[in-house]
Formats: sequence, structure tokens, C-alpha cells
Amino acid sequence: MNNKIGTVASAGRTPWWWVPTLYFAEGLPYMAVMTISTVMYKCLGIGNTELAFYTAWLYLPWVIKPFWSPFVDIIRTKRWWVLAMQWTIGIAMAAVAFALPAGGFFQATLAVFWLMAFASATHDIAADGFYMLGLTEHQQSLFVGIRSLFYRISMVVGQGALVIVASRVSDAWAQPRMGWIVVFGILAAFFVVMAAWHTWRLPRPASDSMREPKSGSMVLREFVDTFAGFFRKPQVGVAILFMLLYRLPEAQLVKMIQPFMLDSVADGGLGLSADNVGWIYGTVGVIGLMLGGIVGGLVAARNGLKHWLHPMAWSMSLTCLTFVYLAFVQPSALWEIYACVFVEQFGYGFGFTAYMLYLIYFSAGRFQTAHYSICTGFMALGMMLPGMAAGWIADTFSYRSFFVWTMVCCVATIGVCYLVHVDGKFGKKECNNS
Repeated sequence: MNNKIGTVASAGRTPWWWVPTLYFAEGLPYMAVMTISTVMYKCLGIGNTELAFYTAWLYLPWVIKPFWSPFVDIIRTKRWWVLAMQWTIGIAMAAVAFALPAGGFFQATLAVFWLMAFASATHDIAADGFYMLGLTEHQQSLFVGIRSLFYRISMVVGQGALVIVASRVSDAWAQPRMGWIVVFGILAAFFVVMAAWHTWRLPRPASDSMREPKSGSMVLREFVDTFAGFFRKPQVGVAILFMLLYRLPEAQLVKMIQPFMLDSVADGGLGLSADNVGWIYGTVGVIGLMLGGIVGGLVAARNGLKHWLHPMAWSMSLTCLTFVYLAFVQPSALWEIYACVFVEQFGYGFGFTAYMLYLIYFSAGRFQTAHYSICTGFMALGMMLPGMAAGWIADTFSYRSFFVWTMVCCVATIGVCYLVHVDGKFGKKECNNS
């Protein structure tokens, strides 16, 4: 019924007008918080220990997202939340640009990134919910690839194009901060445009407003039942361990890759410019990630998760060796670096398929949507905690020792796969449907 109502309310508003822009706008603030901030702080002279520790804390909104996601539905409509968060993100982007010239820019911009992270996490909740309300079941299946594509495009823009723009503007002005001021100014203007566009173009499905009011006791009871149901699931302890440890090497690696590439050869890095890093991750990095994810989805659809769980874990692990090679050889030829990044990102994209499928598998049941949100909270926690220590390890020892350590951590990735139980048929239907 809701889907039919939504279709009537959306008459004349083809999803092509808003699904691509909504998911492009969903990806950009996440990239700004998690990737652009890391490159920016490194270029502006922030040390690895401080950089990794404080930017890892920015995962927290995604960790605790399950605790406030029910209230997004209770308090206002999802359409209202989408628009409100886009305006908030636009203001936060502008605040970063204004804070950068100040003397205490590190503390000031971190505070704004916190606000941006909370707004981005809330926007994720509202956008994904609105997608299901604003489209029929047929349209949801039809556009799932489109939403994923435009989210990936935002990654190309975030870790590629915008980093290149920042580097070139800074070089042209001979002012390290100028390029980043321009980039966040562009992002602020973009989100103002997006908020205005979606105010005009987002449909108004009746199902987004026709919600029966609930008393405080009802809300609390449902909230408690949801969490209690999650922790009563079979193998919940093993599942949480899997969620926390499967990405242990990556959680540390991702915090130090850009600093490693930007640091001088004398300091153990590769001595690249931000422009080089932008091109590497905005081209072959994203291509490798997308191809790995596509291949992972295809093989899982053919044989199921149980068949591919261990090979995918090994893929996540062995491709980390590319950074061990880069740290010890420190090649000057860009093609070698491009090749290593492609291999590592392909392996990660392929291996990450198993992780996401397991989250879907474990979430199945009465509170599937809420339980999946709880799983993603544990996923973010598994990225946050190890990432906080990554900079200290690299600074205390060396990049070479750090990347060898990430290989040691791969034992956890492979080990937890031997603990979990997965139905032999799971994965085929889920991958085919997506």
C-alpha cells in the first residue's frame, strides 16, 4: 500500500531527477570527513599520531547511529531530515573554509568535522529510508545500481578531483591552506544548491507523512525489543567479533596510506604530491575498488557466501602486501605505485563483499533494518578503535614496521572466518537481487 501511495504522490517526478543527486550528495560529506580531512591535515603539517587519533574519532557518529536512527522516523518525515541535513552539511563545509585561516585551525576544523559527521550519518539514515518510501518495489530494484554508481562517483570526486584542485590552487597561490579553503567553499556552495534542488525535486510520498503517533512508552519498548532481539541472536558473540576484526588491517592501513604517500623518501614515505595522490586514488584506486566489488558480487551470486568467505578474507589480507613492497622499495616510478594501489583496492573490494553479505545474513529476521543498522555501528567501531593507534605505531617505529604489522593483523581477518557459521545457500539470492 505504501508503495502505491508513494507512486501517486510522486507522479510526474521521475526518480532520475533525484536518486542520482541524492546518493552523490550522500557520499561527498563522508569522503570529506574520512579522506579529504586526512590529506588536508597531512599537507598542513599535522603529525601522524595526532592526525590518525583525532580523525579516527570522526567514525563515532556512525558507531552510535543505531541509537538515534529510530528517532529520525519518529520526530519528522524523512524528506524533512534529508533537506535539513543537506543545509547543515553546507553550513559545516563553509565553516571549515572560514576556520582554516585561523591560528587554531586544527581544533576548530575538527569540531566542525564532528558536526558534519553527525549530519552525514543522519543524512544516510534519512536518505536510505526515503529511497524505500519514494519508489515502488520495482523502481527500488531498478535504481539500486544507479544509487551505488553515483555514490562511487562521489568517491572519485572526493578523493580524486577535489584533492587535485586543492593541490593546484595551493601551488598557484603558494599558500598551503588556500587550496583547501577553495575546495570547502566549493563543497559549501554545492550543498546549498543540492538542498535547493531537492526541495524542488524530491517527491512527497504520502507514506512519509502518514505515520501514527506513538507514546513515549511504546517508543521505548520497541527500542529495547530491537536491541534485545539483536543480542539474543544465535552466535551473536562470534558475529560481533567478526564485525570488529575482519577489517582490522584495513582500519589501520586506511589512516596511514595518504600520509605515507605524502611523506618524503627520507622520512620513509614515497614523496608524492597531493596532486599525485588525488590522481592515483581518483582513477585506478576507484576502478580497482569497483571492479573488485563487481567480481565479488558475481562470484558470490554464483556459489554463495559460504563458498567464498575464506577466499575473500585471503584477498583482503594478501593484497596488503602491496604496501609492504612500497614501504621497503620506495619506487620512484609512478606506474609501480598505480599498479600496487590497483591490486590493493581490487583485493579490498573483492574481500569486502563477504563482509557486507555477512551483515545482511546476520541481520535477517523481525527487525532486519534496525539490526543491520546495529551491525554497521559495530563495523564503524571496528574501524575507529584500530585507526586511533595507527599514527602512533607509524611514528614510533616506521612505515615499514607499520605495514608489516598490518600483515600480522591479517591473522585476525582470516581467523574469525573459521568461527562464523553461514548457511550454504546464502548469498546467491541476495547478490542476484542487488
